[in-house]
This record gives sequence, structure tokens and C-alpha cells, in this order.
Amino acid sequence: MRILGQIPHPIIKISVLALNDKFILKLEYDLLEQVYKIRNCDEISNFGTLEKLVDEQFLEACIKRFNEMSKDLYDTFERNDIM
Repeated sequence: MRILGQIPHPIIKISVLALNDKFILKLEYDLLEQVYKIRNCDEISNFGTLEKLVDEQFLEACIKRFNEMSKDLYDTFERNDIM
């Protein structure tokens, strides 16, 4: 696995990696992580193209998903009397 670079964002750490014939788009927030595997193809073949995919609408959906993930984790801790 090779790190191609990072996409700057004030809240989320966004890393772009290459592995075999795939790109890996890894988003990290606090202790949570979202990973997207994207096939290397004619339309998506470099870091610049991947950077375009990470637009405002995509990031808003990812932040919403991080909030849902955090709530799910908190809820299971609470349900199971772990907190």
C-alpha cells in the first residue's frame, strides 16, 4: 500500500492510498474511520481525479455518517451498561 497524499479538511483527516488496481479513500474523525475502495480506471486514474470526488456534498454525507456512527457506538455502550 502506497500513500498518494492527503486532502486538506478542517475536521476530517482524508488520506488517498494506492493498492494494486485500487485507490483507497480513507476518512478519519476522532476514533472513527470510513474507507472507500475505488477501482483504478480511465476516468479515475490519479490523485487529482480522486480529489475532485471529495466535494462538499460527499463530505457533508460523510460527516453525517460519522455522527450516526458515533451515536450507534454510544447507544450500544449505554444499552449494555458499559458507560
